[in-house]
Amino acid sequence: MSWEWSDIYSHPLWMISTVILFVVVRAQRRGSWDPRACPVKLKGKTAIVTGANTGIGKFIALDFARRGARVFLACRSEARGSAALQEIIKSSGNQNVHLRLVDTSSLESVRKFAAQILEEEKELHILVNNAGASGLPKDITADGLDITFATNHIGPFLLTHLLLDLLKKSAPARIVNIASVNHWRGEVDFSHFRGENLTYVMDSAYNHTKLHNVIWTNELARRLQGTGVTANSLHPGVVMTEVMRNYNFIVRFLFNMVGFFFFKSSEEGAVSPLYCSVSEEAEGITGKYFNSDCSITLPAPPARDPAIGVKEYEICERLTSTS
Repeated sequence: MSWEWSDIYSHPLWMISTVILFVVVRAQRRGSWDPRACPVKLKGKTAIVTGANTGIGKFIALDFARRGARVFLACRSEARGSAALQEIIKSSGNQNVHLRLVDTSSLESVRKFAAQILEEEKELHILVNNAGASGLPKDITADGLDITFATNHIGPFLLTHLLLDLLKKSAPARIVNIASVNHWRGEVDFSHFRGENLTYVMDSAYNHTKLHNVIWTNELARRLQGTGVTANSLHPGVVMTEVMRNYNFIVRFLFNMVGFFFFKSSEEGAVSPLYCSVSEEAEGITGKYFNSDCSITLPAPPARDPAIGVKEYEICERLTSTS
């Protein structure tokens, strides 16, 4: 008796198994904490979300807006930021949502943004450093920094440093840095900050920056002890966002094909950042690394080394002239 592959694909058992597998995979993408079930309101609170024009950042900002916060979308593109702004206002019904432009790869842009916030705002309760990029072509910025490190790490460091006094004044306040499980594949070499000894193979530079995100966050949390300001980092999950937009078509196509079945949507990817930002369960917790299921987990060994954390902070201060 002969058979064809088409016989298998058309068999009811194969189709039922495929549906069951799809349902199971989708169910596993959901976290244990549901933002929609969280009763926390943010009326009277002010929040900033970088990279809020798309992906995870947009859903974080939308959630804040729905909770009644005064929300600032910190975006690089005015056109895309304006589109996200209108969408969030319409969906949330909250008119107290605003767009401010910032390019985290430029220290001048970060300083300008921070100065505007400090001039306009009397309080800041939540800062989410979400903006980041992977697959950027190797380049050195006007500040003499590697472009990926400037965008993903040095820029967010400077922004947070410039807003620290406002956060302390507004305590209790939370700083949430979006890292990645890829930080386990990163290496600590401080010469990378200026593009030295740095190879651009797939997402290697991105992985290094995510490790530095976690190291910096842990040292920041140590320095903020007793101020009422917490700082945590997290892995949002493998998410279907525009973080892959800088890769070639084939890589993006394969990523999207696999991601359709197995990766989180941007809304699902926003769950762990929201948990760290607003949940009652995370109140007072600081210096931790959260997994995509909102649980605290150990980061890579370099992020647990206090000496590396101190050196990390001091070098970032020197690079940003904030020491």
